[in-house]
Amino acid sequence: MRISKVERKTTETEISLSLNLDGNKGGKIVTGVGFLDHMLNLWARHGDFDLEVAAKGDVGVDDHHTTEDVGICLGLAFREALGTKEGIQRYGNSFVPMDEALVQAVVDISGRAYLALDGEIPRSKVGTFDTELVEEFLRAFAHNAGVNLHIRILAGRNTHHIIEAVFKALGRALREAAALDPRVKGVPSTKGLLQ
Repeated sequence: MRISKVERKTTETEISLSLNLDGNKGGKIVTGVGFLDHMLNLWARHGDFDLEVAAKGDVGVDDHHTTEDVGICLGLAFREALGTKEGIQRYGNSFVPMDEALVQAVVDISGRAYLALDGEIPRSKVGTFDTELVEEFLRAFAHNAGVNLHIRILAGRNTHHIIEAVFKALGRALREAAALDPRVKGVPSTKGLLQ
């Protein structure tokens, strides 16, 4: 079973997160940041992951610490759930349209962390959520998961639609990359390891 659990406690946040890469139940997520909850539910549903998150943070200050720390925990849980990475496909690619928005997510579970985010998010806020936190979340996830992640915003005017397409595309690309392929023997690398 490719399941993991991560707990993190700082002076700013307290997070408990569990992840099953081979689930199909979706998410049970309460972070105190409504828009983040919505995006993580989309990520879990479109990735076919079971994700549970219970987070308390200093949202009276703003949503930054909670959003970033949830990204850290999700990245750590994803890395842990992959285990040895034997038999995975390694690469994933997904295009997701959301009305006028179109986003591509491409991932390599290489063990080498990198985030490239191309394109514009037109507004600085969706409701009370600061949209610059999308990049903070993605960076925290990529660096702690040890994945090479490219997100390309190809079209879109509605900020909510663009960010929704980002999370859906990311879930689908990660599902593809983490999928087990019976033809893959050992780790899918000529080096013999993914680090």
